[in-house]
Amino acid sequence: MLEVKDLYAGYDGGEVLSGLCLSIAAGEIVALLGRNGMGKTTLLRALMGLVRPASGHILFDGRNLSRLESFEIARMGLAYVPQGREIFGALSVSENIRLGARSPAAVARVFALFPALGPKADEAAGGLSGGQQQQLAIARALAMEPKLLLLDEPSEGIQPNVVQEIARIVVTAAREAGIAVLVVEQNTTLALAMADRVVFLEAGATTGDFPARAVTEQVLQEQMGL
Repeated sequence: MLEVKDLYAGYDGGEVLSGLCLSIAAGEIVALLGRNGMGKTTLLRALMGLVRPASGHILFDGRNLSRLESFEIARMGLAYVPQGREIFGALSVSENIRLGARSPAAVARVFALFPALGPKADEAAGGLSGGQQQQLAIARALAMEPKLLLLDEPSEGIQPNVVQEIARIVVTAAREAGIAVLVVEQNTTLALAMADRVVFLEAGATTGDFPARAVTEQVLQEQMGL
């Protein structure tokens, strides 16, 4: 479904991604792990057209995304939940979800997936707790009925019990709808529990690719110095 080839990208002339290569199959959940500053968020932003690649190719269902605008990429079936959530705080929970929803049925499905949001449907999203805001951000993305869901640090600033519930919902939704997921996550335990496969990043390039079940403490130490 997704194939990234020799991708170079960065900011203001500075290089962050250095020949990165990555592939994701339809319905596969891939965790992207690496220390801070290795290019994980830059990759997600490049996939969504928020960072322009200097060179290389991003192929999604055989089409090159490298020069498309973000709205065109979203229409093709990529949905992005950025670090920090970026919900519309002044809008209601329901309005946030409906903004990107493909259909009323999609709205109903995500409310069923996230039962904590139902009682808050008419409340301003900015008044939700951190965990509820993260659920809303993911619900909004899933309401787009994407083919590929990009998650950047979904556990950041959230209580552990809520994190586990969010992970369970994402995996369930992905399996049921055949959605591929690329998740960036510093919580390695959570990432390994969610993923089919783990890709490690160092200095803007992939350094390792393992089935999640094969990622041991030794592998984490070798790849990330943990």
